[in-house]
Amino acid sequence: MTISLRFNEPKGDTAGMTLLLAHGAGAPMDSPFMDSLASALAERGMRIARFEFPYMADRRQDGRKRPPNPMARLKDAFREAAASLDGPVVLAGKSMGGRVASMLGDEVGAAAIVCFGYPFHPPGKPERMRTEHLQHIATPTLIVQGTRDPFGKPDEVSGYMLGGKVRVEWLETGDHDFRPLKASGLSQQILVEQAADASVRFCTATLR
Repeated sequence: MTISLRFNEPKGDTAGMTLLLAHGAGAPMDSPFMDSLASALAERGMRIARFEFPYMADRRQDGRKRPPNPMARLKDAFREAAASLDGPVVLAGKSMGGRVASMLGDEVGAAAIVCFGYPFHPPGKPERMRTEHLQHIATPTLIVQGTRDPFGKPDEVSGYMLGGKVRVEWLETGDHDFRPLKASGLSQQILVEQAADASVRFCTATLR
């Protein structure tokens, strides 16, 4: 398998690391959300590398929607992308991409892990937890989550057994794509920028 990377070079001072950003299950690496997030991170000094899992790369070729690859293949693609980068690498991803990142960070020696909208469980199925590996993770990990995210809300997540290296940052009234309630007076772009601020603070502190 051949992984192609798309870069957003940092503006201004660089944090000295590359954040490898994976997409979620349903949208490609250049979706409006991913473009907005990558730009916000680059504006704050992070070098961003994006790639697509094989099923999404195939969809780009022929336009046919496909389900995500099996987890083993998703991991292989992420490993290949990480191995192609020099210097400190942060594994990161949106939703499913963040889940895969969190499962590989220890293995590949990532400097940190950042998950944007972690899928703690499928919507409406809180019994189907995806948190066991987070109890034992050794890599510093930041999860940026909207307070209205159906994949894991504050009252649920507060009761989870998460390891000491895992920190959760909440975005007020944000959903899974960081869209806030209109009554909040906020916008999706503001929450994306808040997520970028939190991520850069976390990553630079981790490498200090």
